[in-house]
Amino acid sequence: QVQLVESGGGLVQAGGSLRLSCAASGFTFTNYAMGWFRQAPGKEREFVAAVNWSGGSTYHADSVKGRFTISRDNAKNTVYLQLNNLSPEDTAVYYCAARNGGTPSRIQGDFGSWGQGTQVTVSS
Repeated sequence: QVQLVESGGGLVQAGGSLRLSCAASGFTFTNYAMGWFRQAPGKEREFVAAVNWSGGSTYHADSVKGRFTISRDNAKNTVYLQLNNLSPEDTAVYYCAARNGGTPSRIQGDFGSWGQGTQVTVSS
């Protein structure tokens, strides 16, 4: 049974940083690409970042490029999202997702398993 558990969200001031973690279990982690998506209040869920099975290939949305960084530690079955220089527009619930097969994707429908999400709130 695939399980994804996010942590690391919270309340931070604009310009601050957070590191989100997603602990994976119930599947062979290195067979999966991983991604982060977010959903702000009143908006649709959107792509944030994705990483291939090895960590050697990453995608980031233009809105977060240069501020957010996705990475993974296959020894710990964990994927991370480092959030720097946060702004109130980054306030959202952040979701971790797993895609069977090692190729990363920006498309939500390509990911078959999702975590419950972690709230990130950025105050101005």
